Amino acid sequence: MSVQASVTPSYRAFLFDMDGTLLNSIAAAERIWTAWALRHGVDVVTFLPTIHGVRAIDTINRLALPGVDAEAEAAWITEAEIDDVQGVVEVPGAANFLKSLPVHQWAVVTSAPRALALRRMAAAGIPEPGVLVTAEDVSAGKPDPAGYRLAARRLQVEPAECLIFEDADVGIRAGEAAGANVMVITATHVHPLQTQHATLASYDSVEVRVDLDSQISLYSR
Repeated sequence: MSVQASVTPSYRAFLFDMDGTLLNSIAAAERIWTAWALRHGVDVVTFLPTIHGVRAIDTINRLALPGVDAEAEAAWITEAEIDDVQGVVEVPGAANFLKSLPVHQWAVVTSAPRALALRRMAAAGIPEPGVLVTAEDVSAGKPDPAGYRLAARRLQVEPAECLIFEDADVGIRAGEAAGANVMVITATHVHPLQTQHATLASYDSVEVRVDLDSQISLYSR
């Protein structure tokens, strides 16, 4: 963990992105999106880096392709991704880390639709959270902070009392806009990420401690 001290500030809740943060779905997502891009004449090399951390409908709308029904295409993407979870695996140590947290003090906030989120978490062995905020729950996806604010509200805490775990730039910006501290998970990063936030390469390198006031802290092992 790239912090100087062995202990971080304490929090009322931890909020997690899913893809790239708790599980690695890059191979599956890129298979589906590559097929979609080729079908629509979109340059795959420049397009694929833009899909991560964003709702499918936002990705498609951003391209502004003539004659494309964004909702129908996003639904096709979702169904294809639900059918293809080959190679979807947990980020090392993520499942055990989640199981070490108080059950009512963590949530998942993902740009994926609910059905896809549940499918991928099951495939990766990630425990289903009590609070799951998905693409259908917000009118604006990341980098808008609505998803994280909604998760905090459902956990009955303030966003400023939360630590947000993210891996993608849009999610990091969403966490910042929510007014929370951010921990950047780098396990799936191919290239180093320049960030002012603390980074974590492995959940196995930290442990959780909960004090008598139910405040959660992270300690380096």
